[in-house]
Amino acid sequence: MILSVESVVKQYRRRFKPGFRLEASFAVEKPSIVGVMGPNGSGKTTLFELITGSNVPTSGRVMCMGQEVHGVKASQRDRLAIHYHQSYQVRRFARRRPDFLLEPAKSDYPMVHLFDEPQFNTQDGYIGFMLDFFRRLRGEGRVVFLCLHPTERYHLEILREVCERFVFVEQGRVSLFDGLDAACADPRVAAYLGGGSIA
Repeated sequence: MILSVESVVKQYRRRFKPGFRLEASFAVEKPSIVGVMGPNGSGKTTLFELITGSNVPTSGRVMCMGQEVHGVKASQRDRLAIHYHQSYQVRRFARRRPDFLLEPAKSDYPMVHLFDEPQFNTQDGYIGFMLDFFRRLRGEGRVVFLCLHPTERYHLEILREVCERFVFVEQGRVSLFDGLDAACADPRVAAYLGGGSIA
């Protein structure tokens, strides 16, 4: 098992009242490329932050290669899962406990790579280069999450071409699908994609 998100809940509060709530429970057993979709503000980035340990769940746990991410030294968590945001810069996180109280990572290289709405240059073969990179990571035994908000048709074509499974996040609810066709068969996904017209 590479990644297991086990009954994770992140509950925010606003002036002592419940605010946004994210719930997720799924597993990725083998190397793969997973597409991630969902409306803005649905919780996609929060999910990525929970997987990498840069955000602390209210309950539940995230396991990567048999280690609980939040129990690993902060300086070594990117050896388990790493979050790239937009222009491929790595997301950083605040330390909450000193590293000497936590265990070392058992991996020397990130096992899970999370790309959060990366920018795809349509010129000079750049898209092909990046898709080859994602496939190479999978070939090396890694899991790749590719989050795109398909505002252009080619975004959906990228997801269809390279992703085997899909995660859909809406209003803090996380659903996992085997393939884009299965995802588009869900009315929520079809509505998000404009009634399925661009699929």
